[in-house]
Amino acid sequence: MKNSLFILFLLAFTCMYAQQDSTQVYKKRVLETTEVDFLSTYYSQDGNNASVTGGIGTEELSDVTGTIVVSIPLNDDDVLTVDAGISAYTSASSSNGNPFDKSNSLSPWVASSGASGSDTWTSINADYSHSSDDRNTIWNADVSFAAEYDYVSAGFGGGLTKLFNEKNTTLGISGKVYIDTWNPIYPTELKSFEEVNGNFNQGFFSGVTIIDQNGTPTTAWNPTNYSSIKDKGRNSYSISLSVSQILNKNAQFSFFVDVVRQEGWLANPLQRVYFGDVANYYIGNASSIPNYTSPSNTDVFMLADDIERLPSSRTKIPFGIRFNYYLNEIFTVRTYYRYYFDDWGIKSNTASIELPIKVSQKFTLYPSFRYYDQTAADYFAPFDQHLSTEQYYTSDYDLSKFNATQIGFGISYTDIFTKAHIWKFGLKSIDLKYNNYKRNTGLSANFIGVGFKFLQD
Repeated sequence: MKNSLFILFLLAFTCMYAQQDSTQVYKKRVLETTEVDFLSTYYSQDGNNASVTGGIGTEELSDVTGTIVVSIPLNDDDVLTVDAGISAYTSASSSNGNPFDKSNSLSPWVASSGASGSDTWTSINADYSHSSDDRNTIWNADVSFAAEYDYVSAGFGGGLTKLFNEKNTTLGISGKVYIDTWNPIYPTELKSFEEVNGNFNQGFFSGVTIIDQNGTPTTAWNPTNYSSIKDKGRNSYSISLSVSQILNKNAQFSFFVDVVRQEGWLANPLQRVYFGDVANYYIGNASSIPNYTSPSNTDVFMLADDIERLPSSRTKIPFGIRFNYYLNEIFTVRTYYRYYFDDWGIKSNTASIELPIKVSQKFTLYPSFRYYDQTAADYFAPFDQHLSTEQYYTSDYDLSKFNATQIGFGISYTDIFTKAHIWKFGLKSIDLKYNNYKRNTGLSANFIGVGFKFLQD
C-alpha cells in the first residue's frame, strides 16, 4: 500500500513538474528576435505669429530628426527597448531672441543669426517590460533624458497591463514623472537692461539710440514689469488609464483618459510680451515704425515690455476613444476622437480618420484626415493688446483660439520573409509618410517621415 501511494505521488509530482517545465520550454516568446527601427523625419513650417516677437513676425522653422529604436529579447518574458534620437533645427523666430546682431536688417520678419536660431535636441529612453507566463499580465519601467540649448529633461515611469476574457479585453494603467530645468535665454534688450540696472550708457545700450513712437530719441523706455526668473524648474506628473475591447472579429473599441499636472516655470522666458497701455519704443529706422506689423518692415524693432508669464501650475485632462473596423481584406477604417480641457481655459476637440488600403500582399496605403479646434487660454492676447496690470500674459498663438486640418498619406512595404539583408539583419518593413498641416491663423507645415524595421536572423 505504501509503495502504491508512493508511486501515485511520484507520478503526480512528475506530471506537475512536466507541465511546469513544458510551460517554461514551449511558451511563445514575447519577442522572437532583436528588432531595430531606423526613423528619420523632416518638418518645416511658416507663419506670421511668432511668439518670440510678441505674436507677430516670421514663424519659419525647419527640423531634421533621426531616431534609432532597438528592442532586445532578454529571455522568453523580458524585453529591453532603447531608443535614441537627435534633432537639428533652424528657427527664424527663435533667432530673434537677439534681433540686434543682424548686419543688414532689424525686424521681427527677418531671421537673426543669434545663437538661439539653430540648435540640436538629443534624447535617450530605455524601457524594460516583463510578461507573465500566461501573457495576461505585462509590467514595464522606463527612464528618459533629453536636452537642448535652454532646457534639460529627465523622466521615469512605469505601467501595468492586464488581459482578460481570453485576451479580448485589455486594461492598462501607467504613470510618468518629468523633472525639467530651464537654462533660460532672455530677449537681449530685457536681459541687458537688468544687467546694467537701467543705465543706457553701459553694456548693450552704449552707443545705441532708442526712439519713441514718433521717432524721437529718448531714454524713457523702462520695462518695470520685467525680472529674470528665479524658479528654473518644471515638473510634470501624469497618469494614464485605458481599456480596449475586441467587439467581434471585425471591430475593436478602446477608451483612454490622462491626468497631467505641471508645476514650476511653465512660461517660455524667450517669448516677448507687449502692453497696449504703455508707450512703444524702438531701435532702428524711425520711418518704418508705421509699417512695423507688416512683413515689408525690415529695419526697425520694438523693445519688449516683458517676457511671457503664466501660472506656476497647470492641470490637463484629455480623454478619448478609438474605433477600428475591418471591412474586408483590402479596407480597414481607423477612427479617433479626443476631448481636452485644462485649468487655463483651453478646451479642444480632435477627430481623425485613417483608411488603410491593402493593395497587395506587401503594400498598404494610408490616406488620413485630422481636424482640430481649441478655445484660447485665459491669458492669451494678440500683439500689443495685453495690459501691464495683468498678472499673467502670453501672445503665443499655440494658446490662442484656432482650428486646424491635416491631410496625410502613407505607404508601407512589408516582407514577412525578410529577404533583403544588411549584415545579420533582414528588412521587415519600410514606411513612408507625408502630412500637410494648416491653421486658420496662417500657420502651415509639412512633415515627411521614413522608417525601416529590421529583424535579426
